[in-house]
Amino acid sequence: MSLLAVSALDAGYGDLQVLSGVDLTVEQDEYVAVVGPNGAGKSTAMKALFGLADRMDGAIAFDGTDITDRPPESIIHEGMNYVPQTGNIFPSLTVAENLRMGSYILDSTPEERRESVYDRFPVLRERLDESAGTLSGGQQQMLAMGCALLLDPDLLLLDEPSAGLAPDLVDEMFDRIDEINEAGTAVLMVEQNAKEALRHCDRGYVLAQGENRYEGPGEELLDDEEVRRQFLGG
Repeated sequence: MSLLAVSALDAGYGDLQVLSGVDLTVEQDEYVAVVGPNGAGKSTAMKALFGLADRMDGAIAFDGTDITDRPPESIIHEGMNYVPQTGNIFPSLTVAENLRMGSYILDSTPEERRESVYDRFPVLRERLDESAGTLSGGQQQMLAMGCALLLDPDLLLLDEPSAGLAPDLVDEMFDRIDEINEAGTAVLMVEQNAKEALRHCDRGYVLAQGENRYEGPGEELLDDEEVRRQFLGG
């Protein structure tokens, strides 16, 4: 049984349909990337999985439970968490306050879980009392991921985690995501940096015009001449 199983998903916003018949799976502990051109529907797919876009048809199951049309506050209790591309922290709050907000559904956050986040992102420990808005773009992404990881999700959804980062920080971000996955958290990532995403993931999907176009191991998609020509710049 797949950890996440999406079948024939049609989704969008109001009367605007963006996705058409999208199928997608994530296995336990797997790292899956969704790539494709701008406007392909990648971010809409992530939002639809987390109850933030309108589903028009199809079904979504998580760990054997039907979560179709369930709201985010219900889905998060099932063990899925989502880090959006933008608006993923509270800039006027301190780093420590952001982390407390990230674990709001818990009566208390286990100390070992907080320490695990600090060990993975040491800058957060160093700047706990500083406003989150003073962090660099990469550090803000680390904070957003740290908040999500405090709930110890089985599946972490990441929407464009390298967007807006300086080139020298992109490799570091992908290394951090590798570490999260290697520690046992399944990852489903939407990423505009398609080549880098496919190099790191176990398996990838290529979306175009809201539909599945290609699917396979990341390295195989990188080596596929047609995929490279159409979607990876040759």
